[in-house]
Amino acid sequence: MFRLVRGTQHILDVLDVLHRDRLALRIHDGAFSAMDLTARHPRTGELLSAVKFMVQTLAAAGELQRDLQRELTYDGLRAAEAKGNKGGRRPAVTAEKTDAVRTAYLEGRSIAALAREYAVSRGAIRTAVADLLPEPAAAGAEDARPRSCRSSSTCRGGSPTSSAPLRWSPPSAPRLLKV
Repeated sequence: MFRLVRGTQHILDVLDVLHRDRLALRIHDGAFSAMDLTARHPRTGELLSAVKFMVQTLAAAGELQRDLQRELTYDGLRAAEAKGNKGGRRPAVTAEKTDAVRTAYLEGRSIAALAREYAVSRGAIRTAVADLLPEPAAAGAEDARPRSCRSSSTCRGGSPTSSAPLRWSPPSAPRLLKV
């Protein structure tokens, strides 16, 4: 049941949808296996008070469990960080090789060539030289073209992995679909 819903109000909404669609929800396993979680009052059609209380209690227990698990996870991450453990995957380009990769990149070697030489992905090389890469254009800027392209219709990219000319065209207006 905890995987079915996100919170207390959500379970009540799900039960209302089940009632509207004339579906029953029963727990087949455990302490509440005999309880019909969609039982309604015969006259008013509202959830029975005992059912509503039980569902809200179970949902609150599920929220508490998730919150405690989240807190324990964050506490464990903070404790590991305090010990000096970074977490996550280890970089594909080791610390010993990073200086050589950065030097070669600054000398003009392409990211693809460095990736082949060190037998890692281009993304791993980009991570190693991330602070040396040019900044991407900010979204919402007046002119989204790179500075080197603003005076010409043909532009050469600043990326060391690309030597082909790039053609820039302004973004077109969104099209409306008629339904």
